[in-house]
Formats: sequence, C-alpha cells, structure tokens
Amino acid sequence: MPRFAKLRFFSCSHTFKTLPLFSQQMGLASVADTLYTTLHKNNVNVETLLSKLNPKLDSRCVIQVLRRCHHKESELGVRFFIWAGFQSGYRHSAYMYREACNLLGIVRNPKIICDVIESYEAEGCLVTVNMFREALKMCKEAQLADMALWLLGRMEGFNLRPDTVMYNVVIRLCCKKGEIEMAEKLVKDMSLNGLYPDVITYMAMIEELCNVGRSEDAYALLKVMRVHGCMPNAVAFSAVLNGFCKSGSMERALELLDEMEKVGGNCSPNVVTYTSVIQSFCKRGQWTEAFDILDRMKAFGCQANHVTVFTFIESLCDAGRVEEASRLIDKFVVEHGVSYGECCSSLVISLIRIKRVEEAEKLFREMLAGEVKPMTLSCSLMLKELCKKDRVLDGFYLLDALEKMGYLSSIDSDIYSILLVGLCQKNHLMESTKLARIMLKKSVLLRAPYQDSDIDILSKYGEKDLVNQLTGIHKGLS
Repeated sequence: MPRFAKLRFFSCSHTFKTLPLFSQQMGLASVADTLYTTLHKNNVNVETLLSKLNPKLDSRCVIQVLRRCHHKESELGVRFFIWAGFQSGYRHSAYMYREACNLLGIVRNPKIICDVIESYEAEGCLVTVNMFREALKMCKEAQLADMALWLLGRMEGFNLRPDTVMYNVVIRLCCKKGEIEMAEKLVKDMSLNGLYPDVITYMAMIEELCNVGRSEDAYALLKVMRVHGCMPNAVAFSAVLNGFCKSGSMERALELLDEMEKVGGNCSPNVVTYTSVIQSFCKRGQWTEAFDILDRMKAFGCQANHVTVFTFIESLCDAGRVEEASRLIDKFVVEHGVSYGECCSSLVISLIRIKRVEEAEKLFREMLAGEVKPMTLSCSLMLKELCKKDRVLDGFYLLDALEKMGYLSSIDSDIYSILLVGLCQKNHLMESTKLARIMLKKSVLLRAPYQDSDIDILSKYGEKDLVNQLTGIHKGLS
C-alpha cells in the first residue's frame, strides 16, 4: 500500500498553524532542502504545506528536489513535480518532463503515477484538473498510452472533466501505439462530453489512419473537419495525399492534388506535397510521371528543394542511369533555383551508395576546386569512404582542405577519431598532431574505442600537453 494511503484523512482546506516564513528558513537550508523536508511531513497534506511556503520555483530547484527523491522516493517526487507544474510564475519545460521521467523511473514503473492519484483520494485531497493535466504530460513524455487512458477515466471519480487538450494527449499516445480504434472511440467520447476535436485531434487521427492503410477514412475526416469549423490546411491534405501514395493509390493521390490546386489558399500544395508524389513515382520507376509532376510543380509556382533533387538523382542512380542523373543538375539549378552545391552533393551521395566511389571522389574534388560548397552529409560519407580504404592520409588532407575553406560544420566526430587513430598508427605524427589541434579548436569529443590508442600514441611521441588538452575536452563533454 502506498505510504500516502496510511496517512490520516486530511483535506487540503484544513486549517494549519502558521508555518515559519520561507524566507526565514533560507538561512538554514536551500530552497530544495526545505521543499524536500516538507515532503516528509506526516499527517498533513503535502500540497497544502508546499503552497504555504510560497517558494519561488525554477527548474534548477525542481531538479534538485527530484534528485533527492529518485532512489527510493519516486512517489514523493512525482507528487512534488505535479504540484510544482502549476505554481504561480513557473511552468515545466519539455526538458523538465524528460528529466522527471528519467530521474523518477516513470517508464520502468508507471504505476507510480497511479499510486499518486490514489493517495490523493486516500487523504481527501482537493484534486484539480491541473493535477491530472501534469500527470498526463508525464505520460506523454514517457509514451504511456495505457496509463494516460486510466487517468482520463479516473477523472470522473473526482468529478472532473478533461478538456480538448487532455483528450488530444491521450489520442496521440493511442495513435503512436497503433491503437486507432481506441483513438476513434475517444474522439466520439469528446462529443458526448460537449467537446469538439480541434486541428491537433484531426491531424493525429489523419496521420494514424494513413499509417494503417485507411487513407480513404483519413480523406473523409477532411470533410468532417469543415463541419466542426476546423478548416483543413496544406499539412492535413498533404498527409492524406502521402497516405494514398504509400498505399499505391496514385490515381487518388493525383485527384487530391487537383483538389488542392483548385481550392488554393491554405490548402495549396507545397514542395512537400509535390515531392511526396514524385517520390512515389520514382520508387516505381515511373520517371516520366515524376517529371510531369516536376513540371506541374513549376507551373504552379512552387520551387523544388534539395529533397526533390535527391529523390530524382538517387532513384536514377539506383537504376544505373547515372548520366541522366548528372544532366538533371543544370535543370534544377536553372529552373528551380536549387544551389549547385546541393545538387552535386546529392549526386556524390548517390554515387557512394551505389559503390561508384571513384566517380564520387572525382566530382567531390571538382566541387572543391570550383569553390562549390558541399553538403555536410556528402563530406562525411566521402571521408568515411577514404578511411574504409585505409587512405587516412588522403582523408586528412581532404578534411584539412575543407577546414581551410570553412566547409566543416557538423562532420561526424567518429570521422575525426577514425582519422586520428589511423594517422597515429601509421606514424604520421605531424598530420595527427595537426588533426588533434583542429579537434581541440572545434571541441570535438574523442570517441571510444579510439581515445585510448590515440592518447597512448601521441604521448609516446612527446605530445603530453596536447594529450592533456584532448583528455580535458573528453572529461568536460562526457
């Protein structure tokens, strides 16, 4: 039985003796210490005591209390976290919900939330909608659909009614769990409680209906939305259109695209809409139809982006039509305003993926010679391929060139580590030292299992200061 259930029956409205002012307690203990101590008061409702303290909460203070509770007092921690979530001048951030779920072990033991709710009833505590709202947000973070459903049903026992936002939390969780029938039931329950679904409700339902292959039902919801005053937008239409594409209903997808173009306004198709149709045609090898959509896209005044480019180039390269893919670059640059670097990078990536690495490297070096900035992914893949072929020295000089040109933005840190250990093992001390200094400059973390061998080799060659700095960065970022 939860500890709270053993307490004497007290109401939140019970009159207590005046507590010492919180500001007077501050000389003896920190805010977190005082709050934590208050949680252990026996025979009293802790929410009332906490509120009487009237503390000025912030995220740091809340985290400190949770850390004190996270070993064997998770129930206390959840109760405190729920109370803190709706105090004046403070609201939990998304980060705080993540931390609370981690520290209090909500995923491992979701029953903690149930025990807290039952403790409210055992103590006769005045329970509010805000308390359930905070508990539901914890379920949302921990992806606890069953517990969220239980909370929604448990509200009735406290004569409380959930609002649309709370229903949406549970509906989304059910959808993510694949329980579309339960989500549909909840939507019906909303109307029975005098509530109407909003755009968030409909989008959750539309996306999941499409995921389970019920695109026609999702399309029907677009009309239902209008009846309830929620005008569907391009995002909703695009989700349904994408559902038709995934299920292979290309005729229905094109019909919906026609409808979007005719309706216009907020329902006008965007680059995501058109690219979704293009991807479906490309996957089927129907490039003529895909190019028709590209032309239609341009005629509608919508410009392609790098995703559209990559869709075409990747599918053509996969089919062995590399020359045709290469010729597309000028078309996208001239007619759609996509950067030359993005187009060439798409080709580099596609060539690497079909194992035509020499062609990819040649194009990549031509880009650098022409001062064309490559995309980060193409840089990472190119460097990885050089490392795979044990060309660590070539890899280093390429990375060094990218660094000097200012093209290294978010290269995978594993690449630095692989290059460094390769250079060290081949006794390229000058290059390994230079690479290590680049890593220090960028605060790049040395990754296991490379860090020990790199540090040993550099130390062997008398680079102890450099090793100390690399180790310092590792300790600071780990």
